[in-house]
Amino acid sequence: MRALFSRPTSGPAPAVPAGQRVYAVGDVHGCLAQFDALIAAIEADDAAREAADTTILLLGDLIDRGPDSAGVIHAARALQLRRKVRILMGNHEEMMLEALDSEEVLKHFLRYGGRETVLSYPVDPDRYHQAEIAETLALMRAAVPREHIEFLRSFEDQVRIGDYLFVHAGIRPDIALDRQKLADLRWIREPFLSHSGSFGPVVVHGHTIFDAAQFRPNRIAIDTGAYRTGRLTALGLEGTSRWLIEATTDEQGAVSAALRNIA
Repeated sequence: MRALFSRPTSGPAPAVPAGQRVYAVGDVHGCLAQFDALIAAIEADDAAREAADTTILLLGDLIDRGPDSAGVIHAARALQLRRKVRILMGNHEEMMLEALDSEEVLKHFLRYGGRETVLSYPVDPDRYHQAEIAETLALMRAAVPREHIEFLRSFEDQVRIGDYLFVHAGIRPDIALDRQKLADLRWIREPFLSHSGSFGPVVVHGHTIFDAAQFRPNRIAIDTGAYRTGRLTALGLEGTSRWLIEATTDEQGAVSAALRNIA
């Protein structure tokens, strides 16, 4: 999908509270190199600005599809130990947790990127490829550390900061924020994406891939398909200001990060 940049034409601009700064990070999907580069760029950008109460907010789907989900989980846990970091539960984390208790869910999980997650742990690839589903479940249970499982279970459903609401996938229009179903917060596309009315706060979300960050008056999408495009995107917010930091992989596999201001 293509990006559409627009801002409200009337009324006060959305803002985060004075003294706060937020960096929201789109779907990482196991792309550790891009994640490391983006976090380094975020920390450099944060240090270059005036002191603030800074929150790094990961929008979910840290895992699946990309090459190193285990590494991303390890890096996110380490980041949370030294910074103020909040993390949302994505549909892929939901599937992984449910797959640990269900062979039927595991089959679905493996088809939609979970294979890469399982193999990012110390699982022998030959044994994995020869295994029936019951053995695959046993391999997964043995390989994924308990601390990683507890870390995933700690993820939040939604976060409100000032005039912004952060969710993984979106919300259902015309339903109060405290009555939203978890299935919608983690899985919804329509009618959320095409809704043109106000949601109250501006909704910042991932889940649906766009060519570039998409700005609408009522929502901002920042999943730029890191596992497919090599580009991982973060949205910076302070007062009424907005900016993007993007970690991009070139044709030689090198990852670099750059800042882009949003008018």
